[in-house]
Amino acid sequence: MDTTRLKDKVVLVTGASGFTGRHAVQLLRACGTKVAAVTRSLSADWQDDQVTVHLCDLRDRQAVNQLVSRTQPDYILHLAGQNSVPVSWADPVSTIEMNVMSPLYLLDAMRTLPECRAVIVGSRLKYIPVPDLPLSPPHPYSLSKYMEELVSMSFSAMYSQQMIYAEPGNLIGPGPSTGICSLLAAHVVSAEQGENPTPFRLSSRTDARDYLDVRDAVRAYVALLLNGEPGRIYPVISGKERTLGEIADLLLSYTKAQVPLLWGAPSSGPGGISAVEDDSSSFASLSKIGWKPEIPFASSIKDVLQDHRFRRSKEGGQA
Repeated sequence: MDTTRLKDKVVLVTGASGFTGRHAVQLLRACGTKVAAVTRSLSADWQDDQVTVHLCDLRDRQAVNQLVSRTQPDYILHLAGQNSVPVSWADPVSTIEMNVMSPLYLLDAMRTLPECRAVIVGSRLKYIPVPDLPLSPPHPYSLSKYMEELVSMSFSAMYSQQMIYAEPGNLIGPGPSTGICSLLAAHVVSAEQGENPTPFRLSSRTDARDYLDVRDAVRAYVALLLNGEPGRIYPVISGKERTLGEIADLLLSYTKAQVPLLWGAPSSGPGGISAVEDDSSSFASLSKIGWKPEIPFASSIKDVLQDHRFRRSKEGGQA
């Protein structure tokens, strides 16, 4: 992937201190960009002296306008969001504010920069209404991501903006993730430390999802910033589903510890989320703009486990 066009360009990255954001900042720095890293609060475990950090609550329209005016970005990568289903149940309004209004405020501020290109990162867990059936989103998070896509795509179309919408699957890899692979790896490390943890509860061994390494995902986002077609939705996925049983077996093959697990019964359906329409053509279009997954699944899982081991060793050294 040729990233020479990014050299010395200003790239505004929201959610910069998050799981995906940290990897995105690292890659963009390697491309020679001037990263404007946006976060709502300073994280004690994340510092990067080579980027300019901007504190901003993206739910504040005036603050977003000032941020864009101050940084004058050539590109925007919007990664910030409320990504927890349980939190969305507890506070649906705040979830919708964060996941819907934040990208809208960014797009509105972008109207002063017609040459600016943006990638808005959504989710494959979005709700998809079924024609002729009552609306029935399974949880507020899926509703918020459906609304985010609808509002972002419509707004950018009305104002002829250079906005591309990315839909990642389940992202895995080293870093502070709350995804199932990271949680299970943390459980393995607890067992390795002799903590005798209670059994980790999982759904059926046959439950399957698409898992993609976060480092591959951020490469896809950079490719979309450079060459994505405005107004288009791109799935950012590996193209291969993995079962929870496969993930657990792979993790357990990397440890000698006895790791207690508790499996549930196979699910009887899709859990209320409509199946995503066939997007093989969009997936293929990513390869046309210079991207394909490169990191093997087994390597991703091993890196997740090694990252948890490293962080636990640091915690032990600080004790």
